[in-house]
Amino acid sequence: MHAWPASEVPALPGKGRDLQIHDTSTKGTITLAPGPVARIYVCGITPYDATHIGHAATYNAFDLVQRVWLDTKRQVHYVQNVTDVDDPLLERALRDGHDWTELAERETALFREDMTALRMLPPQHYIGAVEAIPGIVPLVERLRDAGAAYELDGDVYFSVEADPHFGEVSNLDAEAMRLLSAERGGDPDRPGKKNPLDPMLWMAARPGEPSWDGGSLGRGRPGWHIECVAIALDHLGMGFDIQGGGSDLAFPHHEMGASHAQALTGEFPMAKAYVHAGMVALNGEKMSKSKGNLVFVSALRRSGVDPAAIRLALLSHHYRDDWEWTDEVLANAEARLERWRAAVSRPDGLPADALVEEVREALSNDLDAPAALAAVDRWVDAQNASDGDDESAPGLVSRTVDALLGVAL
Repeated sequence: MHAWPASEVPALPGKGRDLQIHDTSTKGTITLAPGPVARIYVCGITPYDATHIGHAATYNAFDLVQRVWLDTKRQVHYVQNVTDVDDPLLERALRDGHDWTELAERETALFREDMTALRMLPPQHYIGAVEAIPGIVPLVERLRDAGAAYELDGDVYFSVEADPHFGEVSNLDAEAMRLLSAERGGDPDRPGKKNPLDPMLWMAARPGEPSWDGGSLGRGRPGWHIECVAIALDHLGMGFDIQGGGSDLAFPHHEMGASHAQALTGEFPMAKAYVHAGMVALNGEKMSKSKGNLVFVSALRRSGVDPAAIRLALLSHHYRDDWEWTDEVLANAEARLERWRAAVSRPDGLPADALVEEVREALSNDLDAPAALAAVDRWVDAQNASDGDDESAPGLVSRTVDALLGVAL
């Protein structure tokens, strides 16, 4: 599966700072100092309704991670999946009378268009669940043969007790895990399971649903968590730098994925940091497909909204915060974009070397994008209030905003 084209990232003078980031598993801020190549895995969409502002906020956060690392002169090995077969996708296709493969392809194509418009840097490997099945099957077989998984009426479940570190990603108690499992695709009440929290690794073929050859597992399709594990291990290996996604993925998805990988390899941890973006609400409610209250990037673009303004609206909130999308948020972003563009359109201006370092400092501090925006605002206000004579300043500000914030002025 192909990703989307990369926008050029301008080179800035000097060198950026190592990233300090909040790690869900330790509940604190850690400093990541990767080697020459930083490794990141971000969970992708289930393509039945893309791309809403909640998606965009999440991928914007991890785009900032890439940009901070690139500014430190590192390479970035970024992997993202597409869950192009799963219950929600099949249910939506059945409801709307569409072929599920056509629905997945259409929504994935739209997602690529939105990511390109928003100047999100693409992953080096963009892998669909279906194309990953040949690599998933042997992992499930290994877990079963090692006693870390078991069969139940033809389905194969992972035993969470096989990983002594289970629970260390989300740090939730058993009751909270059980409630979230029921809400987020698990089946804690299914009779016969060894532990209510045990997640499915391989679903035996159901009538009327797609299935694939699973070797000794029989025909079926993979569970949600093992999909990302297979892709991450294949392209990044264990101990990569960041496992990322929305905060609703901490449990069960990232918790279960970490346990799968750790039981398979005997190594710990799967990722050095588990990083989660906050949720976006609309009219006081979390934006979600089930509520039908989604604001789509493509719809905003079709209405004439500049993608740079959408990106500035996302950047105006700290990535870990839950926040609400409103007309005011967008209007403020559009006004900011207009001010910034006017300021850098002047032939000269106030020196901007200090601004570069302010933006770097803000982003290295747990991706504090609002602080970075405030730094640019201060330069713009000063630029508009005085006559500078540095001919290189407007260009440097434009390159800084582009390279570190992904906004083209």
